[in-house]
Amino acid sequence: MTTTAAPGAQALAYEWIKFRSVRSMVWTTVATAVLPVLGAVFVATTGSLQSDDTVLGGSLTLSVVAQMLAAVVGALVVTGEYSSGTIRTTFAARPRRATVLAAKAALVAGVMYVLALASCTLAYLVGDALLPEGRYAQGEPLPALFGIAASFAVAAVLGLAVGTLVRHSAGAVTTVIGLLLLPSLFGPLFGDAERWIAGLSPTAALEKLTQTSDAPADAVGSLGPWPSLLLVAAYTTVLTLGALALLRRRDV
Repeated sequence: MTTTAAPGAQALAYEWIKFRSVRSMVWTTVATAVLPVLGAVFVATTGSLQSDDTVLGGSLTLSVVAQMLAAVVGALVVTGEYSSGTIRTTFAARPRRATVLAAKAALVAGVMYVLALASCTLAYLVGDALLPEGRYAQGEPLPALFGIAASFAVAAVLGLAVGTLVRHSAGAVTTVIGLLLLPSLFGPLFGDAERWIAGLSPTAALEKLTQTSDAPADAVGSLGPWPSLLLVAAYTTVLTLGALALLRRRDV
């Protein structure tokens, strides 16, 4: 007796094969995982950590850059197929576009969550081992590290949604990096609303979770780290649903 895998499982397996077959995708993913650890080593060896910072925050100095790369990976998962034309083959093999997009979202979210959790945990342990004992506040790594990993997963899905909407690699990468950075850059232009505007960015949620001294309320919003992460996840979900609606309507 033979059994057939569920359509969702088949789609996920197909997406995984494509993901690990694209060299640029693999190297960008590797860079996402390596950057936080390199940042921890750099901060500890150069003594550049501020006195009011935490071991957790200092060790994850480059996590913001790594989160941007996670978003880029999410965008490339779909725009790469549009650029090469393989998206036609994908939709021919799997006509239900919702299943394809869901498989891509599950893949990038799962990969980035696991990698970020492992990488950021290692970065924290490295920083804790290299930084002078007792000189800096430790921070609270648990459950913050799980939220940090989740912020990477959300950023990747955000990149996927943008890539689905834009369909062009350069445009999608530029747009998603803008979404990560522009709220913080333009927040001061909104006066008293700065703390709300700046807090919309996925990087703001990440900085709150890392408990860095570079994330005061007037710069990254007054919401707590977990509500901020939930807010980012909520509008990412809405944007992804909008991308799905457009994906169903337009031609490949």
